[in-house]
Amino acid sequence: MYNIVIIGLGVVGTGMAEILHNKKEILKKKYGFEYKIVGICDLIKGSIYDENGLDLGEVLKLNKEKGVIGDYPCKEKGLTSVDMITKPEVDIVAEVTPTDVKTGEPGLTHFKTALEHKKHVVSTNKGPIALKYKELRDLAEKNKVYLGFEGTVISGTPAINLGTRDLAGCNIKSVKGILNGTTNYILTQMEEGRSYEEVLKEAQQKGYAETDPTADVEGYDPLAKIVILANAVMGGDVNINDVYREGITGITLEDVETAKKEGKRIKLIGRAWKQNGKVTAQVKPESLPVTDPLANVMGVLNAITFETDVTGDVTIIGPGAGAYTAGYAMVTDMLEIHRRF
Repeated sequence: MYNIVIIGLGVVGTGMAEILHNKKEILKKKYGFEYKIVGICDLIKGSIYDENGLDLGEVLKLNKEKGVIGDYPCKEKGLTSVDMITKPEVDIVAEVTPTDVKTGEPGLTHFKTALEHKKHVVSTNKGPIALKYKELRDLAEKNKVYLGFEGTVISGTPAINLGTRDLAGCNIKSVKGILNGTTNYILTQMEEGRSYEEVLKEAQQKGYAETDPTADVEGYDPLAKIVILANAVMGGDVNINDVYREGITGITLEDVETAKKEGKRIKLIGRAWKQNGKVTAQVKPESLPVTDPLANVMGVLNAITFETDVTGDVTIIGPGAGAYTAGYAMVTDMLEIHRRF
């Protein structure tokens, strides 16, 4: 029986909690994975803790109806995230706070605290992994706990596991991918003759893009993701501040039309490759021939191609965002903990 705490109850945290609630019996019957949610801490919605387990269905109902969880009757309320993480009975910390790729906080503190106190960590938070992967990996190994971050790259599509586990034994020469659904949607629509400004506005209305779309359109989101792939999958030592980054704001309809006439498509590509024994990475728009599998990935879908010495090119395509897809990634990490420990 695993005792789990959830740090952050936003869209992804709620999605993961709903999966754990709805699939509790299936996960127990099929995989022998049994668990209790003993605590949930959210800066806005409240902090609740009961070592005997929370009624997750009631908490989710309260969250949906009131947008807060502080009214839930339980033993302890108002614990800080660190206080909750360090509770001795906690086994797994699901860290789902907002990503900050400049400082990694507050996630980085949560990660370090959990690992130092011998707690397994599962997360979709890109910041800590993009900035401090090797330090966190070493901390997890030292304390004999698991660091799961499958959902940091293309959400529930298993990119990390494919690269680190399923392609084990292969030399991964390079990785390239469409790592941001918002920009892929914009570029796809621009092929229909629509302006960047028009499509961006539509993407914001549909919820694909934030009110401030900088992280997507200027390439900061795929930057964090390609750094994670470069370091975690390819064994690199890439510093996020040293990676060349170029977004799509400079792409015009003329550029898209020219590429089309040449039998190509413009995609925002994150790329990492080995050169003279060193891993290098970049993010920039590229004109790909239509024979390239990535050129045919349209709309909000994401995709990654692993170039290997044994199996050749291996491409994986799937949704790169969403409450349930990202939440599902953390559940798969929890199942990996159950298999290994």
